[in-house]
Amino acid sequence: MDILQEIIAHKKLEVAQLRRDVLIENLVKSPNFKRTPMSLKKALTDVNSTGIIAEFKRQSPSKGIINDKVSVVEVTQGYLDANVAAQSILTDSKFFGGNINDVMKARSVNDIKPILRKDFIVDAFQIVEAKAIGADVILLIAACLTKQELKNFGMLAEDLGLDVLYEVHNQEELDKIDLDNKIIGINNRNLKTFKVDLEHSIALARQIPSSCIKVSESGLSDPRIIMGLKEYGFQGFLIGENFMKTEDPGVACQEFINQLSF
Repeated sequence: MDILQEIIAHKKLEVAQLRRDVLIENLVKSPNFKRTPMSLKKALTDVNSTGIIAEFKRQSPSKGIINDKVSVVEVTQGYLDANVAAQSILTDSKFFGGNINDVMKARSVNDIKPILRKDFIVDAFQIVEAKAIGADVILLIAACLTKQELKNFGMLAEDLGLDVLYEVHNQEELDKIDLDNKIIGINNRNLKTFKVDLEHSIALARQIPSSCIKVSESGLSDPRIIMGLKEYGFQGFLIGENFMKTEDPGVACQEFINQLSF
């Protein structure tokens, strides 16, 4: 069993327990459920957008502890000050050290930029929960889901007013998605081996129609990489570890963005 399979197996058990403990009706009654979500599409295509989706991530299976000393409020406020296009918050607890409270805390100081609830979605419950905690966007990982699940979960998110970032790593995963005005994230890191390959992602990007918004994920440690990827049609850039490994992720994010030429 590779790490992705291990994560998904645990996630299914976790969500089954959540379904027993939390009523959908109570999620729908939450104050955040009434708010109108912000559009990631709009945030990435705005003429003044930096394209940076800055992530709050304490740890990962590949790197271990990255930064468990900083607060989500301070970091995400720093990201806002740096003029990111959007924020990404890890909510997986066992493998990434996050939780849904992190999204709610980030939301409490952010009413201007979209928030991606980044987790391993395996059940419709998590999508309703994402709306209830104040997220604007969910992640659907093609490697973890069937073609029908991707369609059904995507439609549910759309019905709730949420945007969807569809994550792929290869052609087989891309073929599972109806490529019609979608936000497609190409993960430069193979989730099974953790190897990063930008050239592979650029080749895959050529198979994505111009009606889609392309987002590059993982291994983006140099502003020059961002500028290069823009030439291949990428409009979004999800960056986590590169900022989080520093003492002040917000400042690191600002310095990174300052080196981008628009």
